[in-house]
Amino acid sequence: MAGANRAAIAFIGFGEVGQTFSRGLLANEGVAVRAYDLLFGSAAGGRLEAAAQELGVVRASSAQEACSGATFVFSAVTADRAEAVARGAAAWLKPGQVFVDVNSAAPSTKQRAAEAVAASGADYVEAAVMAPVLKPGLRVAILSGGPKAEPVSEALNGLGMNLTPVSEIYGRASAMKLCRSIVIKGLEALMVDCAAACAAWEVGDPVFASLNATFPSIDFQALAADMRERVATHGVRRAAEMREAAEMLAAAGLNPGLAAAVAEAQQRGARRKEGA
Repeated sequence: MAGANRAAIAFIGFGEVGQTFSRGLLANEGVAVRAYDLLFGSAAGGRLEAAAQELGVVRASSAQEACSGATFVFSAVTADRAEAVARGAAAWLKPGQVFVDVNSAAPSTKQRAAEAVAASGADYVEAAVMAPVLKPGLRVAILSGGPKAEPVSEALNGLGMNLTPVSEIYGRASAMKLCRSIVIKGLEALMVDCAAACAAWEVGDPVFASLNATFPSIDFQALAADMRERVATHGVRRAAEMREAAEMLAAAGLNPGLAAAVAEAQQRGARRKEGA
């Protein structure tokens, strides 16, 4: 992959991750980016199309068109679509292409997706994005996994990314992310409900003062406001991620009830789209 500095790169899904990564990757000389999103061509897709035009990303009419001839194909959809996208792509991916799955899916989902892609002769690398992408941009920490994780990570890091190979076994990178997400997304759900209850009873000041005294390194009032905004903005996506966490727990013979409840709380707290 020595020629990765002149790579053709494709995105299936052009939301926050696709746009953020495209912006960073296009800063490299010789890199071209194409993208496909289900919303392209629809009334709801106008914002995505405008973003593509602004960034210099070529819009494709299908995933196959976007990915034709691409060295790296990034799947950046929602967790519940990750496997279906991989299975669909397997019909037209070719040897020499690399399918980079950055979706927040369960280890078992990544394993099935890898098996589907392998049938095409293309390589599959799972990539677990470990933080929100907006602030770090292309440098966001990503854990990579699979037999080709090391050379693919090296090639993409040469384009400014920040991938760390953690295992040749599919699923472990995603397991590391989702185990962490149980805490992060669970804490968000707890703080949203706590703040809502405090507001209902007008007891926010003493409750947060008590929490601050117990954990003096944390400003709980600020944390609650920040987490309420995160859930309102990203709760639908986070809910899908926590359903994947529940699947991971169930597959391990563990009780998925808490993760499922967090998923419900994230969905409930999400800011509804106008007219939804």
